Amino acid sequence: MEFENILFKIDSGILFLTLNRPEARNALTPEMWHDISTAVHAARDDDSVKIVIITSTGDKALAGGADIREIHDRDYLKMLQGTSSLALKEIEDLCKPVICAINGYALGGGCELAMACDIRIATARSKFGQPEVGLGIMPGAGGTQRLARLVGVGRAKELIFTGRIITAEEAYRIGLVNQITGDTREELMEAAVQMAHSIAAKGPVAVDLAKLVINQGFETDMNTALILERLAQTIAFSTNDRKEGTAAFLEKRTAAFTGH
Repeated sequence: MEFENILFKIDSGILFLTLNRPEARNALTPEMWHDISTAVHAARDDDSVKIVIITSTGDKALAGGADIREIHDRDYLKMLQGTSSLALKEIEDLCKPVICAINGYALGGGCELAMACDIRIATARSKFGQPEVGLGIMPGAGGTQRLARLVGVGRAKELIFTGRIITAEEAYRIGLVNQITGDTREELMEAAVQMAHSIAAKGPVAVDLAKLVINQGFETDMNTALILERLAQTIAFSTNDRKEGTAAFLEKRTAAFTGH
């Protein structure tokens, strides 16, 4: 599958979705968002894809935010279309785990992209921030909501109100990042692929159900969330994978899950 702004490659069950505008620090244009959305749809419908890793070319940034010249000239009513917000909701709702491998800056839309993924792994030199207020705008692709859910309301307000850019170490400390690697792209991708293989070795239906229940349960009250969990567990118990997983444990062997 060919795209203008991203690279799309499937290898051993992993879809590598790579932002590919290094000359512009992978600035997120409407065309880039469209390509991301199309790639996510393809991943959803492709049974060979078990895990998605979103990353970028170049060593400077996952994405340095939006193309400032483009947003300077953008008609304000275009924002009602929600191009970026809808693309990130598709990532968040994808029924397969998504890992974001962050090499360098993740600012503005880049940080929002990372937050829409399930797991974030970053190089030690990566930096994060929502600096939109310095441009007279605010985070508009889910940043006000996902950041608060990840790091807490008070800290999210501080970071958004000040536009402060933080280090990978601070991002890890406050819960924005799951893991920090060394400074090289090779170390980053090795960690991301290792994480992907670790997830892929588990029961795929169980992992997908767990993602669904975590995402939906977090948005509702405890009783409703617990009912969702109970229903999802019932589905998990109905699968052949449950029989295989428990048998493998009892027989002290590696489970051979089929996703059924």
